[in-house]
Amino acid sequence: MGGLRRRALGRRAALAALIGATACQRPDLADLSTVLPQVAADTPLRPLGTLEINTAQLGVDGLSGLHIGPDLTLTAIADRGNWCQARLLLAPDGTPLGLAFPRVGPLRDIAGRPLPRVLVNDAESLAALPDGSWLVGFERLHRIWRYRRLDGPAEPVDAPPELRLAPTNGSLESLGVLPDGRWLAIAESQRPEEDRLSRMAWIGGPGRWRRFTYRPRAGHDPSDLCPLPDGGALVLERHFSLTGGFSARIARLPPIPAAPGLLQGPTVAELAAPLPTDNWEGISAFRHGGRNLVAVISDDNSMFFQRTLLMVLAWADQPTA
Repeated sequence: MGGLRRRALGRRAALAALIGATACQRPDLADLSTVLPQVAADTPLRPLGTLEINTAQLGVDGLSGLHIGPDLTLTAIADRGNWCQARLLLAPDGTPLGLAFPRVGPLRDIAGRPLPRVLVNDAESLAALPDGSWLVGFERLHRIWRYRRLDGPAEPVDAPPELRLAPTNGSLESLGVLPDGRWLAIAESQRPEEDRLSRMAWIGGPGRWRRFTYRPRAGHDPSDLCPLPDGGALVLERHFSLTGGFSARIARLPPIPAAPGLLQGPTVAELAAPLPTDNWEGISAFRHGGRNLVAVISDDNSMFFQRTLLMVLAWADQPTA
């Protein structure tokens, strides 16, 4: 929810104005219905379909970080301090059909107590560790916690030290674990003094963080990332304008070097939201049916005029399933 809460008055006013313009376009809500994908032409990632998730039925809203495993287990965290898991149902061609067997629960503190709904529960980023445990990045009270089980107690881990200086609602929206075991973290809006066009980024892990910088497209903020098998990553960048609402792009980073430097990559997808209030905020790469797929999810920010969408995309240069 980071990008919406920051500069809340301006964005809320703009989104309120957008409601009147888009209300007549909004499709009727179904339990789990498909809607038309919106991706710019001539980009390497092509849409297979988009699913609108009924969060009332699911039992949790405000979904942000996303991970989809090889067995199609979908895991997400919510910016109100919750987690959910479900089985993603895909058609043979990769079109998302629905979610089955959902499980939902509260994220917990180090004593195993559900997080209170104040400051400490703003979970924004999610990453899977090789041993099956999870990393969750939080905003407002900036930190990274490790969960051996999502329904279990948290274990604090050492975050990058500069993160404590991040804007209240502009820190760890992007967190991932690279194939070589290094962690990659990118701040949403924390900018290095030497390069105000970039964002603070770190690679390493507890006790071995190294400072990098990440250069998003002008006017965009990184809202999530996911590692790729080649040692690179996909970074989801969100854009918001007072007149046009939300849009996004996906950038592809090449394999991450060992030496600190500038991280940036070409665009592999331009995401125009089906409605200008749809806010893309989570991304995951996974393999299914012999194809490398990518999923992105939108955060409804617990607002009645926003939606939770799950879009699945495939690389254009690979054979169909």
